[in-house]
Amino acid sequence: MGNRFTFILAKLRLKHLLLWAAWCCSLGFIPLTSAQTKGATSEQVFEILASEIALQRGEAGLAYQTYLSLARQTADPALAQRAMEIAIAANAADLALIAAQTWDELSKPGQSKPKEVLVTLLMLNQRWSDAVAPAIALLKGQSLKEREQILQQWQSLLSRAQDEGAALNAYYRIVAALVPPPTNPQILYTYALAAEKSGQFEVMEKTLRTIIERNPNDIQALNALGYSLADRNIRLKNAYELILKAHNLDPKDPFILDSLGWVNFRLGNKELALKQLQDAFRIKPEADIAAHLGEVLWILNRPIEAEEAWRQGELIDANNATLRETLKRLKPSWAISMDIVASQWDGRFAVRASDRPTNNNQGGSGSFTLTKNGLSDTLEIRGPMGGAIAKITINPGEAILERDGKKVSAIDADTLIQNTLGLPLPARGLSNWLNGQLRAGSPARLERDNQGQVKRISQDGWDLAYVWNESKKIERLTMTRNTNTGSIDVRLIFDQVNE
Repeated sequence: MGNRFTFILAKLRLKHLLLWAAWCCSLGFIPLTSAQTKGATSEQVFEILASEIALQRGEAGLAYQTYLSLARQTADPALAQRAMEIAIAANAADLALIAAQTWDELSKPGQSKPKEVLVTLLMLNQRWSDAVAPAIALLKGQSLKEREQILQQWQSLLSRAQDEGAALNAYYRIVAALVPPPTNPQILYTYALAAEKSGQFEVMEKTLRTIIERNPNDIQALNALGYSLADRNIRLKNAYELILKAHNLDPKDPFILDSLGWVNFRLGNKELALKQLQDAFRIKPEADIAAHLGEVLWILNRPIEAEEAWRQGELIDANNATLRETLKRLKPSWAISMDIVASQWDGRFAVRASDRPTNNNQGGSGSFTLTKNGLSDTLEIRGPMGGAIAKITINPGEAILERDGKKVSAIDADTLIQNTLGLPLPARGLSNWLNGQLRAGSPARLERDNQGQVKRISQDGWDLAYVWNESKKIERLTMTRNTNTGSIDVRLIFDQVNE
């Protein structure tokens, strides 16, 4: 139900993101106040003044570090808050998170705003699991009305999650801890989807039936419950009744038509299912509809049409969970080759970046070794003459860069390399891309050649073009990225690839 979830969130997103944007704007530059200097020594007042002057000169990093250091020295939460505001204004989400944690630690018990900001920044930094405990602590101290307002604000952030599963699991754990439970139908609907994603099918079904009891014509709940039953191939008669009612209430909704086709397929009405799924895909080309359409064609012994439907789905979103599961289960010939992966690459790189506002060009070249070991990637970057430049270890949720005997860590590997080395190299998910696969948790487009070999991938703003040798090992990879401020071109040539 991934696309259904995203489609529903899109309706909610605008209102709540506007509220979030207004809140962020309120955290922009503010003049020096008595609250910032209250109780400070003359030396500390001087440092605060110097920080504000530095900020006006564009030296946000210096101002941030001074405020954060003073906050820790004086245990003054207002100074930590100011450091966070500076980081947000500078679009440095990871630094804002550090300051927000300090602000929350220094604040008096019972103050809700620091914790609310902390949880929001954790979510924006994709630290969903870390957000659960402070979120529950915050909500338990709020009134029922305040709880639902905060939950709706957080709900709007779910559609921005890089890992939808992690985000929904966190949302489920947060809402499940609340007594009494929320009553808002949109919150309950998202909670039901989160429960299903977390494998809590009984909770999902109970929540959706609660929504339906309160509003028998709730189309979203009718369709979601019916689809879940059909997808798990249980209680198909009840699933059909639920979906048919939703369809009668909104005959033109392609997602409901997809559900209707899917439940008819489960019931054995394959030809009817095929027509309904074809209609649904014609109205709304979506990856999960393509997955269902391809499976029905596959079972009807029409493999060429099935594979074409799946390839169309990959062009829309190759990372769609339903599509990936379908390909893995049914194993068309080109999907089988996806299981053959390499674990170490040695090669050379060349980077060229252009900055449109200034017309400045920069670049660099060298060699690299990338090693994949389980969930950890290690990228070693060397200069043109072979001298070591840096070593980056990329683990889930953390990247560590070693250079000149020093270590620097950050949440995001790409940002770490850019800020430390000045090279716009895409390190996050690189081992997946070198295998012609997708980075998990992010929408992507994938294009194959006539033999099913990956030809192009578009993900995270990067466009990747592949050249493979006769042994189906990667030979060259060109990665390009175009933004409003400039373009980046990265070319990789591979000397050795080991499985």
